[in-house]
Amino acid sequence: MNENLEDAVGEMKRIDHLIFVSLKYSRTVDVVKSVVLRLISAYDFMILALLDYAKEKKMTDESPNVPALRCELLLKHFADDEVINKNLEFYALMRRVSRAEYTRREEYRRHVTLIADLDGNSFEVDIDKLNIYFDDTKSFFKYIKELMNDDKRMNDE
Repeated sequence: MNENLEDAVGEMKRIDHLIFVSLKYSRTVDVVKSVVLRLISAYDFMILALLDYAKEKKMTDESPNVPALRCELLLKHFADDEVINKNLEFYALMRRVSRAEYTRREEYRRHVTLIADLDGNSFEVDIDKLNIYFDDTKSFFKYIKELMNDDKRMNDE
């Protein structure tokens, strides 16, 4: 397996622990923020794995260091892949949420919520949304892994 995908697995294990252990007992916005940052980190590794895949397939020789440029490059080379495009948009949203000013609501309760101010609009992240985001991240990981493995199987035949 690609080294970046292995690193993404490690990040997803940390996200799992944060959601199902830390957040369950602490119910603080700081833990919600940590989950958002770990989601971003997992996506960073998956994006790097996709870039490695694109290099293998001779789609590109570039490897930008800036996350926004990486996304642009992947959007250019995987323009017709809806799954990748949707997930890159989600990644950009999470990066915006992580940098935004935020407030807290119902800390230490079940409905603890991080409310980020995105260009004058409020964007809420709560426990239920984090579970959805985590499931989507796992699905994207499986998609990338299958994409890379299917291609390797075709080359082996």
